[in-house]
Amino acid sequence: MQTAQINSSRKDPFLPPGPKGLPLVGSLFDYFGDMLGFLTRVSAEYGDIVYYKLGSRKMYLLNNPEHIKDVLVTHNRNFEKSRALKRTKIVLGEGLLTNEGEPHIKQRRTIQPVFHHEKIRSYGDVMAQYASQVGEDWQNGSVVNIHKEMMKLTLSIVSKTIFDSEMESESEEIGQYLTELVSLFPQMIFPYSEYLDNLPLPANRRFQHAKNKLDSIIYGMIEERRAKPGERNDLLSMLLEAQDEEGNGEEMTDLQVRDEALTLFLAGQESTANSLVWTWYLVSQNGEVEKKMYEEIDSVLGGRLPTLDDLGKLSYTQNVFKEALRLYPPAWAVARHVKGDYEVGGYVIPAGADIFMSQYVVHRDPRFYKEPERFRPERWSSEETKNLPRFAYFPFGGGTRRCIGEPFAWMEGVILIATIASKWKMRLVPHQKIVPQALITIRPKNGMNMILERR
Repeated sequence: MQTAQINSSRKDPFLPPGPKGLPLVGSLFDYFGDMLGFLTRVSAEYGDIVYYKLGSRKMYLLNNPEHIKDVLVTHNRNFEKSRALKRTKIVLGEGLLTNEGEPHIKQRRTIQPVFHHEKIRSYGDVMAQYASQVGEDWQNGSVVNIHKEMMKLTLSIVSKTIFDSEMESESEEIGQYLTELVSLFPQMIFPYSEYLDNLPLPANRRFQHAKNKLDSIIYGMIEERRAKPGERNDLLSMLLEAQDEEGNGEEMTDLQVRDEALTLFLAGQESTANSLVWTWYLVSQNGEVEKKMYEEIDSVLGGRLPTLDDLGKLSYTQNVFKEALRLYPPAWAVARHVKGDYEVGGYVIPAGADIFMSQYVVHRDPRFYKEPERFRPERWSSEETKNLPRFAYFPFGGGTRRCIGEPFAWMEGVILIATIASKWKMRLVPHQKIVPQALITIRPKNGMNMILERR
């Protein structure tokens, strides 16, 4: 990324540099045609602050970690959730991901004990057990769509930990409807899409059907736990029991529990599955990394299943996962809507504009990482990353809205990698075109086929 010798395509000295775009629509088609490619190109060409328009929306892309910290931490009260996340309220309701202001603070305070270290510790064994079963129907030398397999695995784990459900049909039904909603995400955030919500379009009918089915399943589970409290040790039961102990001691309503459960379910399946897919992809393309990782796993585990106590010994495996999250972060961008005029880098961003900050872009910035496009887990145990700016690496966001499930995600990622790698290696099927697709998370656009090799 270049921060000097910026070549602006506009003459207005009061606006940051950026692409001119087309009349009326601005950079709309370039952006939605390839979101990751667009953000990468304009960041490299125009520097730390980039201005562009998406239709009538004024967008400011920030690529400097200090500017990002100021937005997410120092001056966070001057910003609210972006239009895209507000649009997701029609799916996720008022969960932590979409909630704002004091209600968000209260809700996070109520839910925080659910993610206490000792609470999630018990799920480590569940994760390892489910991961050990993932290859039961795999055959040496066969080809699998590893994206589909990882989605299936994380679906099983999230169903067990959140809903204490081992009913395959019920889990698959939830996963099917969530996948339907995720696939419709680009249409939901497209400018002016809210004006189409009530039209009898096929996409709207599919969306409403999936949402109604999910609500029916989750409210049914909530009703069952309300009727028989204390019988289950899942996250849904903990949410029902959670109280705002620093406030008025209120428990969450069924609607609040539904919103949080669905948010956790989506994050738990979608984010972890895609992080694993990119990890297998990167490892399969780097023989020396693969060799070191498998040697560590064999040395630490000796063929047994990992436990939470093994995580500290699997330091290289943790670095492999950390490096995969650098190159393919599950949350590829963070956006905020500006409430009051905001000065940054010598420019004033007006109220009503939107600020965009992309983990995918910043994590590949050569100012912070040597050989930024190269997969090198060793960088995380060397001096080169010891003094990274705080927001040069932020795969789980930051500030008051940092992902509450981050410890859960780190534990799950490393345990699943170690468990599967104890039995299997994977080779990318040749001549595939692997295209990262930016939806809610970064997915391989057409799946990813891998050749299995039993160890």
